[in-house]
Amino acid sequence: MKWNVGTKISLGFAVTLAIFVIVGAVSYRSVTKQSEAAVWVAHTREVQNQLTELLSSLQDAETGQRGYVITGVESYLAPYTDGSARTEQVRRHIAELVADNPRQQARVDALAPLIADKLAELQQTVDLRKARDFAAAQSVVLSDRGKKSMDAIRNLLREMNVEEDELLKTRAAAAQSDAREAQLTIVLGTLAALVIAGLAGFAITRNIAGPLRNLTGLAELITVGDLSSSVSASERSDEVGALTRAFERMTRSLRTMAGAAEQIAAGDLRTSLQPQSPNDMLGNAFARMTDNLRRQIGGIVEAAAVLGSAASEIVASTAQFASGASESAAAVSETTATVEEIRQTAQLANQKAKAVADSALKAVQISHNGRKSTEDVVAGMGRIRTQMEAIAESMMRLSEQSQTIGQIIATVEDLAAQSNLLAVNAAIEAAKAGEHGKGFGVVAQEVKSLAEQSRQATDRVRSILSDIQKATTSAVMATEQGGKAVEAGGKQTEVAGESIAALSGSVTEAAQAATQIAASSQQQLVGMDQVVGAMESIKQASTQNVASAKQMETAARNLSDLGQRLNQLVESYTV
Repeated sequence: MKWNVGTKISLGFAVTLAIFVIVGAVSYRSVTKQSEAAVWVAHTREVQNQLTELLSSLQDAETGQRGYVITGVESYLAPYTDGSARTEQVRRHIAELVADNPRQQARVDALAPLIADKLAELQQTVDLRKARDFAAAQSVVLSDRGKKSMDAIRNLLREMNVEEDELLKTRAAAAQSDAREAQLTIVLGTLAALVIAGLAGFAITRNIAGPLRNLTGLAELITVGDLSSSVSASERSDEVGALTRAFERMTRSLRTMAGAAEQIAAGDLRTSLQPQSPNDMLGNAFARMTDNLRRQIGGIVEAAAVLGSAASEIVASTAQFASGASESAAAVSETTATVEEIRQTAQLANQKAKAVADSALKAVQISHNGRKSTEDVVAGMGRIRTQMEAIAESMMRLSEQSQTIGQIIATVEDLAAQSNLLAVNAAIEAAKAGEHGKGFGVVAQEVKSLAEQSRQATDRVRSILSDIQKATTSAVMATEQGGKAVEAGGKQTEVAGESIAALSGSVTEAAQAATQIAASSQQQLVGMDQVVGAMESIKQASTQNVASAKQMETAARNLSDLGQRLNQLVESYTV
């Protein structure tokens, strides 16, 4: 049976894995048993705790009952009440815990009437003591009924504790046995797995790693180009044997190609190398390289002869070209100087054209500003005319209002005269009234005084109004004269604006013409700059042509020397 490397490694790992699976299964079973044993141990502890709690509850109830019987104080009944209530709850809980144990269940059932009798005895003494019959309560206590019940309860609880202790010992022993079994299984299984894994690793290392290490060393030598080492063919049928035989064939092929390369380095191109297969990339490339070298060397031999004759002809041609290039360079230098003088003349003309164009533009700007100022003056005169007309209308309205004020003043004078007359009549009537008319006389005097003041104020207002009317009349006449003057000035301004507009059009046309002249002069200057640049480029090109011609002459001579050396080199190859 032929086992390859993968089968050997898989077998070793499979055996080790199987042992670990067995150890894991046994360990899991042991841990499960230990968990169950721990649960039962905790169950037993719980039963024992509840038994202790039951006895403690009965003792609390009995303690409270005795304290109350002796003292008759209600506060002593607190332990009795709590113990009585807790006793039945604990008993039921114990019955649930030992439901799986018939013997313990029977003992729990036997506890029920005893506990009931004990509690009834305690309740009886409490009731008697509450009825203030201490002697009757004492007689019940001295009858030993409660003591017998408690002794019977203690015996049953002791038996149940003994039963639980036995169960605890049995379960603890079982748990220890399972733990020892699990420890032994884990230790032995782990040791067995380690031993088998070590043997498998040793066998795999000896069978695989050793030969692979030798092949790796050989590969390192081949990597640095050392083909002196050899590998013996292996009779193994696995991958290591196949790899060893492949390395042996590869080394032999590389030695063959190295020998062929040494012959080619010695100048012998007659060697031939047969590729190992159509997929032998290196062998096929080496064979193609040898064929290409043969053809290239043959072509180089023929080209060397042609190159020698062509180089001689190139030397003669380049000498003539260098002479012609020198003459062209001298002619181009003279032409470049002439073109530079023409460019300077065009630049001066361009500067003068620019100055004329700038002056024309300034004149255009000034004419535009004058035209705009004239238009502003015409508009201002129109606004002044409008304002003068508004002032005339205001003055007319002021004159009309002055007349109205005069009428009001006349009315006030009439009122003053009537008030004066009324005051005289009032004074007469006051004099007639005697003592009773003194107050009325004072009023009449005040009215008369007020009438006199009104008359004096009316005279002053009439005087002021007369001055206002005279001034208004003068202002109206001045406004009419100003309106006529503004109208005449507006007409003259319109005539001046038309003249300035005509002048602006003429100046604009002149500026456009000057701008066109400056643009044409600028274009001529740009053209001359381009011509100067072109001539400079031609001059540089001519200079470069001269230098290139000299370089070509030198290169042609070097090429001729190279052809001779190439002939000497190709003569060393044997095709």
